[in-house]
Amino acid sequence: MQELELKYGCNPNQKPSRIFMKEGELPIEVLCGRPGYINFLDAFNSWQLVKELKEATGLPAAASFKHVSPAGAALAIPLDDVLKKIYFVDDMELTPMATAYARARGADRMSSYGDWIALSDTCDAATARLIAREVSDGIIAPGYTDEALEILRGKRKGNYNVVRIDPNYQPAPIEQKDVFGITFEQGRNNFKIDNSLLQEFPTAIKEIPDEARRDLIVALITLKYTQSNSVCYVKDGQAIGIGAGQQSRVHCTRLAGNKADFWFLRQHPRVLALPFKKGIRRADRDNTIDVYISDDYMDVLADGIWEQFFDVKPEPLTREEKRAWLDTLTGVSLGSDAFFPFGDNIERAHKSGVLYIAQPGGSIRDDNVIETCDKYGIAMAFTGMRLFHH
Repeated sequence: MQELELKYGCNPNQKPSRIFMKEGELPIEVLCGRPGYINFLDAFNSWQLVKELKEATGLPAAASFKHVSPAGAALAIPLDDVLKKIYFVDDMELTPMATAYARARGADRMSSYGDWIALSDTCDAATARLIAREVSDGIIAPGYTDEALEILRGKRKGNYNVVRIDPNYQPAPIEQKDVFGITFEQGRNNFKIDNSLLQEFPTAIKEIPDEARRDLIVALITLKYTQSNSVCYVKDGQAIGIGAGQQSRVHCTRLAGNKADFWFLRQHPRVLALPFKKGIRRADRDNTIDVYISDDYMDVLADGIWEQFFDVKPEPLTREEKRAWLDTLTGVSLGSDAFFPFGDNIERAHKSGVLYIAQPGGSIRDDNVIETCDKYGIAMAFTGMRLFHH
């Protein structure tokens, strides 16, 4: 098959719409559903991300994509009981592939609502059962077991989008896209991200543990497929906060840091013990937890909205209690797709437990950035490679 007609483009008024190959056959097969234009943009970006994560680490990888940027990306590293609970998988048997997706989905569950999923390896039944109970638009993977495919074909009344991609497909070295009737052309970003990027440490601390190196690689590969400007916080092989598409670098750092903070605050004992009414859906729990953690919770209490979700009115977490809990978060890695122009980014990263950073370097204020890292005992690598993605 050389081309595939789509329902419409980014919006219903944008017709006709298709994907096609100028030479050769499309490297995908649609096994179920009818993926759209944005679905395929998410599918091809997310597939590249998980394929590179698997190649770089040797571990199965998964990504949760929304609007051409990852909401989460992760490796198949076992979950502890707390993470199983906040990811709503404590009642499931998890294979490595299912674990990777549980992590990818669990990083920012609100943003992952209605996501596109990418898996580096064959989708097994355990992963399919996890996907079946979440709100999602579709999945791309190199293969599916018979049982997994049967489960996925039963989702969304048989209309769930399931795409199989040829794992051996290699795109042309030159890529093109049209904007305003004008064709842009460039060489593909085939730059390989591995430990060779983590050699130059201009900070006082120059040695970092293997786990931090792995997490920095996860951050950098994730940024390679995130709309720029972008910053990514990683902990234990999974992105815990991604700031995408911001015009200011510090706004990326704040946005991603706030998401990382919310991820960790979800693990607070008071949050784990929230007295939800029986039958509350997972999406409603996610939204309610988000409000409970936020500074808006006092307004919700005043409005009496809590009665919809809780049997008993929960006492709020004070700013001081939240800060005390966040101060226990440590060992976080952070990647940036371009250099930090000022030390304010490091100040913000420090508040979310960052101890390891990888960024290209090259700012006229590198000295200030290095000095701020040394102030907090942060090890920072200059990679020398920008990772803009547009």
